[in-house]
Amino acid sequence: MTSFIKPRINRKTAPTNKIGLTRQDYDGTMSTLCAGCGHDSVTAALARAFFELSIQPHKVAKISGIGCSSKTTSYLLKEAHGANTVHGRMPSFATGAMAANNSLTYFGVSGDGDSLSIGIGQMIHAMRRNTNMLYVLENNGVYGLTKGQFSASADIGSVAKKGTVNDQPPIDPCALGLSVGAGFIARSFSGDRKQLVQLIRAGLMHKGFALIDVISPCVSFNDHKGSTKSYEHTYKYYNKFVHADYIPPEEEIKTAYNAGESMPITLHDGGEIVLRKLDADYNPKDRASAFSKIINNKIKEIATGLIYINENQADMAEQNNLEARPLNQIPYKELNPGSDNLKEIQKSFR
Repeated sequence: MTSFIKPRINRKTAPTNKIGLTRQDYDGTMSTLCAGCGHDSVTAALARAFFELSIQPHKVAKISGIGCSSKTTSYLLKEAHGANTVHGRMPSFATGAMAANNSLTYFGVSGDGDSLSIGIGQMIHAMRRNTNMLYVLENNGVYGLTKGQFSASADIGSVAKKGTVNDQPPIDPCALGLSVGAGFIARSFSGDRKQLVQLIRAGLMHKGFALIDVISPCVSFNDHKGSTKSYEHTYKYYNKFVHADYIPPEEEIKTAYNAGESMPITLHDGGEIVLRKLDADYNPKDRASAFSKIINNKIKEIATGLIYINENQADMAEQNNLEARPLNQIPYKELNPGSDNLKEIQKSFR
């Protein structure tokens, strides 16, 4: 993969976060994506969220698969641990890495082709296990690297650049996540930075699997008239029905919320997500309501925001009683307790 070092500009007046880093310290290499690609906006939102949360870059693991979307991890957090994995296998790689070292903050970036076709089984089981990671799915409805074939998320009736009409039903990643038990489901748009940054912040602080489906238009192969993943179409039918503000535990809630219009949810770190409901009848803590909102939505709209959240689910580490220490920091005698202890362990299974 071709990469270019991003030049560092010394700004003495640049604001710093709580650990003394500037926003620029969360950058990576320069992007080689097409000018105007929605994925670059997602990169900027991710970097902004990590900066605002004052997360140390070297304590982050960034993992991706194959595709235009999977180049995103190269463009931020140059000091973080990182891996580009085999096509569709990012969730399994992340699961194994987290099992070996649960002390890092994990986030994965994938695309609709990588996650909803060859990698759909991997993603489903990561959600079922409630792997503690942020999963950003950059969704443009096409395979951009191979010149614009429809992906599994392409809507019925969507028109390809060369005029082909898609006649197969799409796989909705949010509906899929709800059906297999994911505890944090959100959808956003690469063109709405304010909403996307807040959702990423909340997803990073969520204990368990946090899915954010981001409509991210492909300017080269899917941004034309007739495409349902174009900038024009998304702006036209964009509907923010639940907005989420993540508030760290040490910060005061300064925004005024009217009674009956907000729903504070306490996260495991003591912080809060304050949901501002734009739809008076919608309850983002009700899985059935969330599923109905996505599937039975009869008006032509793209519903965005925090669709569903459940903070009471045990994550993979808790379910499996995983060691809190990284495996490479555990003394050999603890990892290999000897044959006598092994025999005692084996007796418990008989």
